[in-house]
Order: sequence, then structure tokens, then C-alpha cells
Amino acid sequence: MPPTPRPAGPAVRHARLAGIDPVTLYRLLALRSAVFVLEQDCAYLDLDGRDAEPDAVQLWIDGDDGAVLATARLLTAPDGSARIGRVATARHARGTGLAAGLVLRAVELAGGRDVVLDAQAHLHDWYARLGFVRDGAEFVEDGIAHIPMRRPAPAADE
Repeated sequence: MPPTPRPAGPAVRHARLAGIDPVTLYRLLALRSAVFVLEQDCAYLDLDGRDAEPDAVQLWIDGDDGAVLATARLLTAPDGSARIGRVATARHARGTGLAAGLVLRAVELAGGRDVVLDAQAHLHDWYARLGFVRDGAEFVEDGIAHIPMRRPAPAADE
């Protein structure tokens, strides 16, 4: 599968937890809470311990005023594949390509591994446009239907 070009736009920043200044980290976590806990009305603990894993990478895009406009997290799954999660965009910045830029940058950072994620069902087609395919049965988590998806690693000759 040829790589999907990243949309042009603001720079995607990325770092491990220890490399993020406290104000940016606060803004990043506040955005995740605003989207997943408040907007989606899911009372769950977003801070699940995985952000502190040694290989966890946070990705984000800053606005001109320093606000975090979009964020995602890249982890290693138990099978060794890369796992994208916690993809969130501020309400006022949606539809601008920021999330696509984050996801495609996470794919690049995965370093040629398969990349997996659990897409909210209504975003299945959006992730499919980024090269992901369904990889299992739909399931419900926190009252929201999800579909496991996978983007296979590029073949050695690509």
C-alpha cells in the first residue's frame, strides 16, 4: 500500500511524556477531557497510565495562541503493532484536516509496523480514507459503538 500523503497544514509536534512542557501537557489533557468526557458524555478515567509508558508518544497541533487544537497518542500494542488512540480535535477546529495530519504522522512514527486503532463507528469511513481497514467485529465501549481497524505495514518492496 503506498503511503498516504499528509495534508499540508500546521506542524504536528510529538514527544514522550517527559519531553512535554507542563502547560502544553495540561492543554493536551484538557482537550481530551473536553472531547471524550464532556462532549461524548463518557464518565471514564482518561488518564489510564498508558501515557507514561516508556514508548508512548503524544502528538499535537498548536494554534497561534498556544492552545492545543488537536491531539493523538501512539502506543505499542501487545502484539508489537503500533496503536493510535485518544484522537481529539477542538470543536472549533474540526473539519480542517488536523486530525488526518495527526493520524498520518503517527503512522510515519510507527516505523513500518502495522497500525491498529478502535474507531468510533461513525468515523469508520474517515479512517478508511487514511488507509485503515476493518479488523474485527463492532463492539461498544463507554456506550459508543467502535470498530477495530488496522493499517497493514507497507510491503518490503514499497
